[in-house]
Amino acid sequence: MIKFDKNFEFGVSLSGPQTEGNKNKTHENTMDYWFKSSPQDFFNQQGPALTCEFYDTYKEKLKWLDQIGLETYRTSIQWSRLIDNFEQCTVNDDAYEFYLNYFKEIKKRKIKLIVNLHHFDIPYEIFKKGGWENKKTIELYLNYAKKCFELFGEIVDEWATFNEPSANVECQYLYGFHFPKVQDFKRSIQVYFNLIVAHSKVVNYFKTIYPNKKITIIISVNPAYPKSQDKADLKAAEFRNMIFVYGQLNLILKGIWTKELQDFLKQYDLTPQYFLEELEEIKKAKIDYIALNYYQPSRVKTKESKNQEEKIMPWSFYDYYEWPERRINPYRGWEIYPDGLYDLAMLIKNEYDNFPWMISENGMGVENEEKFKVDWIINDNYRIEFIEEHLQFLKKAIDEGSNCFGYSLWTFIDCWSWTNAFKNRYGIVEYNLETKTTAIKKSGIYLSELIKLKFK
Repeated sequence: MIKFDKNFEFGVSLSGPQTEGNKNKTHENTMDYWFKSSPQDFFNQQGPALTCEFYDTYKEKLKWLDQIGLETYRTSIQWSRLIDNFEQCTVNDDAYEFYLNYFKEIKKRKIKLIVNLHHFDIPYEIFKKGGWENKKTIELYLNYAKKCFELFGEIVDEWATFNEPSANVECQYLYGFHFPKVQDFKRSIQVYFNLIVAHSKVVNYFKTIYPNKKITIIISVNPAYPKSQDKADLKAAEFRNMIFVYGQLNLILKGIWTKELQDFLKQYDLTPQYFLEELEEIKKAKIDYIALNYYQPSRVKTKESKNQEEKIMPWSFYDYYEWPERRINPYRGWEIYPDGLYDLAMLIKNEYDNFPWMISENGMGVENEEKFKVDWIINDNYRIEFIEEHLQFLKKAIDEGSNCFGYSLWTFIDCWSWTNAFKNRYGIVEYNLETKTTAIKKSGIYLSELIKLKFK
């Protein structure tokens, strides 16, 4: 096992819409509406109505925190649960009591509580009026964030504005994976830009009321690697990184678009609508650290053929390819490449002034884990190996000066995962859908021992 400094923090990440269920919920979010209208899009037609039923049973499930000894715990508030009237930003009393008591249950264990404000779950009522394409949503979101700070500011240790804004946009507006299943590069850029404006306004407000507390944003990063050192392949990888890696990091950490990105957007009529005061908000917004979610890399090569009539999309400028040496998680179909974690660490160190950061999500989803159960416990040695490999590369980066201070797994307990529902399990605690019982997995015991090792 790898020994980390005692100040290095180990934790888990979850989200409201994936754990709470819908009992007593005030409004639908887009996922709720999508499932209601197209249940066939979801694995085994399992929707977000129950998930892990944290709304009623969080106390029972959080008891596993005591055995594991986790140091940080991240979850999210559902905008669609907490707020009754979005225009007036009035609060649902039942939802307030739920979140307050839930957060107290975590805090009594002396665990750092990180609360995220938005996890793929815009209220459907707001979405119908344009969602994140509508500038008014930015103000509605700011008011919602202010209300959250007012209600829970004293009990929550740290805040996050959004989880994976780029992945949310890609799924909804670029690849067409999630409702509303749009494939439009220009619209996706507008939505992403508006999300960053909303993030910036929330950060700038937060700093006026809590100058000594921390706030971040959680972004997903899949660094692109070229097929070869050929100039065309290198250019393809550079392009993808410009859009999906540097495009995010520069806007969030430096408050700028590079000239290269601006020129590209202008050339293809992709520049989002913006106001000068929005650019000022983005420049002014200073987060305390960056939270990165890393699961897999991207592998790209030069575009082999181009349809002249094809509308411009990111993949108009590169093709994906399968690296012959790749290792794949056969259940999720994702490449396992822990080296990418080291490369990200060096990128932050060398290009972004060694800005403080943490891994806020990393994990391995596996289907039918019951087959690995011996007696009462799931022997998920594959997950332990996955974690340990990634930690080896993370420790190497830290030893070389990377300013990384924490690692959080996705996730604490097997949870509902969008269209995949409960197909792939990520938890270090098992959740049995039939019996509603929970049990620690071998990976949970491993993580407990890893935490103890820091203090020996």
